Amino acid sequence: MPRYVAFLRAINVGGHVVKMNVLREQFEALGFADVDTFIASGNVLFSSRAKDVAGLERKIEGRLKAALGYEVATFVRTCDEVSAVAGYAPFPVATLRTAVSLWVGFLAVPVPSAGKEALRALETPIHAFHVNGREIYWLRRTKQSESKLSNTVIERALKARCSFRGMNTIVRLTWRLSQSSGEIIPSPRS
Repeated sequence: MPRYVAFLRAINVGGHVVKMNVLREQFEALGFADVDTFIASGNVLFSSRAKDVAGLERKIEGRLKAALGYEVATFVRTCDEVSAVAGYAPFPVATLRTAVSLWVGFLAVPVPSAGKEALRALETPIHAFHVNGREIYWLRRTKQSESKLSNTVIERALKARCSFRGMNTIVRLTWRLSQSSGEIIPSPRS
């Protein structure tokens, strides 16, 4: 049975607090198997016979809105897609060395040309972007607290919702997925 990861946007912000056991129960109520959460920031691992990723996203969003009373944008990826994101090199090594952090933004559909242009307009000496399909890689050369650029600003520029995760989280998640599949992948550095 295929294994997936749902990246939930803003599940625990704006005064909302959803415990991970409640989140797991909501996914299990949808008929998903092997449900698990990964850190309390809206990463849910699950198995489903369904192959329609967009259909899975709609199904999860509908269930969470009904159960929680607010919209939770959901971005589903297969385990192979998450692994590909973790292994992707969006910037040269020398550029990565200048970064304070590298973030990955998950979208429902590939970024269109207009979205790529909007991201280019947001680039500064401290912010760089790279697009690959349904993911945006955001390199920051300063702490988030010292920047005027935020996830919300990026969403407005793209005219699309997205959910960001730090690359370290994606690498650790990939390692976790490999443990559940029996695949041998070296443990990431803590």
